[in-house]
Amino acid sequence: MAGTRRKSRIIALQTLYEADCAGHDPQATLARSLEEKALSEESALFARELVSGVVESRQRIDDIIQTFAPAWPLEQMSPIDRNILRLAIFEILLNNSVPVKAAINEAVELAKSFGSDNSPKFVNGVLGSVSAWAKR
Repeated sequence: MAGTRRKSRIIALQTLYEADCAGHDPQATLARSLEEKALSEESALFARELVSGVVESRQRIDDIIQTFAPAWPLEQMSPIDRNILRLAIFEILLNNSVPVKAAINEAVELAKSFGSDNSPKFVNGVLGSVSAWAKR
């Protein structure tokens, strides 16, 4: 199950990244990506849920990122790190379909695969603070 969910997260991340950097419509980008990839209907549904959730809650999520990463204005943050954080914060605070530790682990794995050398540590630190705050 983790493998198929990770594929969904990768597609969601790529969609959010493209929408963020190129200004493309996230739903159209996602639809194109899902056509190109052979995902099960369940996996495609999860990717849609992630993208829609982040898009609908983006301002709230961005405010949370700024609260827990105040030294990094969103526009100066790496676009990949910014979108990994958006995805994970949606999963941790708004979606609640996976355990917090699993969402953080998945985000760190995405950061290792797609981010810079510093991305995993940065993502883990921000999400650790967010999850500690959420537990209060």
